[in-house]
Amino acid sequence: MSIAVIVPTYRRPKDLVRCLEALQKQNRLADEVIVIVRDTDANTWSFLENFDPNVLPLQIVKVTVPGVVAAMNAGIDNASSEIIAFTDDDAEPHSEWLAKIEAHYLKDDQVGGVGGRDWVYHGNDLEDGASNKVGRLLWFGKTVGNHHIGVGEPREVDILKGVNMSFRRAAMGEWRFDKRMLGSGAQVHFEVEFCLKLKRAGWKLIYDPNIAVNHYPAQRFDEDKRNSFNRRALANAVHNETLALLEHLSPLRKLVFLLWSILVGTRDSMGFVQWLRFLPTQGLLASQKLLASLQGRWEGWQTWQATKF
Repeated sequence: MSIAVIVPTYRRPKDLVRCLEALQKQNRLADEVIVIVRDTDANTWSFLENFDPNVLPLQIVKVTVPGVVAAMNAGIDNASSEIIAFTDDDAEPHSEWLAKIEAHYLKDDQVGGVGGRDWVYHGNDLEDGASNKVGRLLWFGKTVGNHHIGVGEPREVDILKGVNMSFRRAAMGEWRFDKRMLGSGAQVHFEVEFCLKLKRAGWKLIYDPNIAVNHYPAQRFDEDKRNSFNRRALANAVHNETLALLEHLSPLRKLVFLLWSILVGTRDSMGFVQWLRFLPTQGLLASQKLLASLQGRWEGWQTWQATKF
């Protein structure tokens, strides 16, 4: 069984060094390592010119379209392996990462995707927590992530996380990540639509917390700055989630999801109940989040209506 690792990168050569060094130390080495680089990313191109190409089976692919979706899809199109694994340039896969991924595919031919935990570090501080509920889509449309704090045995899930996921080439077929996702960089929730599509086709998605990467969330060079509010970034994320769920849910569940998301929502993608909950402590910020969330829901609905088959 052959494995390709795809690493999209943008203006973070110091992080990329750590990631590539971790791939060199794998107990089960990758058959292909494909780094996707934006044409305008001078810093990364300069670094790669001086990188020893003999330490990894390295292929460098240039993209001109911004966003992680274009990068991921370019990586898939240039890979020839049976398993396609993905990680971020600001991640450091543990030494048994690929070996443990491969074991799940060898064990069960119906496994279409495998992912695991990303141990999130903020500087030297490890983000703490533990949850058995990981990567789930609840009946009313709420998505539960928690991939970074997952514990327990390997189990089937609905959604994997981009920093630590892989797919069987036979399951992917001609499918690619959805180009309708909004955002000029991270394109938050891009994984949701793809994972749910594989689930609908009957493939199993496995989350194993022992398949691990260290994740050092690095600076983003788009509208999504991670820890600071940006109305456009939040609206993009909500749009992407809404579009993915409208593609997947039954007509009744679509209605329930839209009502729940507008009336209740979550602390990040607010509906009116969550707005009232956080208004006393967040004030104007809560109102801005509500407006961005409602904008994203509306835009997601419009995109779905305009492009549904």
